[in-house]
Amino acid sequence: MVELKVLTLIVTGVGSPSFLVLQPIEDLASEGKSRVVPICVGAPEAMSLGAVLENARFERPMTHDLMLDALTNLDARIEHVLICDVREGTFYARLCLAQHGRLIDLDARPSDAIALALRQGAPIYIDEGVLERASFPYLFRQPYDEEQIVDDFKDFLKDISPDDFA
Repeated sequence: MVELKVLTLIVTGVGSPSFLVLQPIEDLASEGKSRVVPICVGAPEAMSLGAVLENARFERPMTHDLMLDALTNLDARIEHVLICDVREGTFYARLCLAQHGRLIDLDARPSDAIALALRQGAPIYIDEGVLERASFPYLFRQPYDEEQIVDDFKDFLKDISPDDFA
């Protein structure tokens, strides 16, 4: 199992899928490159994930807040989420709950399980084989110096003439 963190949530327009982008925590130490796991989510799931990522509070509980409140009142807590499989672009997850010393393993959609885990601060894992099959390489841009970019642009402008645009 490899622990993941949410890198970003990409919310698209109505009728188009959104993407939850996860990143292995172990890749954070690498120099400028990592792997990402994009998971397609629907609009309601994106809204729920966005609410927790932005720490949004609502007057009335959202569905995932209600579920977490019910679990808490039943003396259960989310132990972890495991993304355990991917088949034809569809991800599968297990939601592991702890209650009175026992573990309860539930089948769950990754978006729902992750929305609950984020609300409780529980870890999110992915099976190593699934990570290998479903991840994409991602290169991070090197940090840049704004002053250097401005200086380089000024140098470029010194050598430009109107004939360059003909």
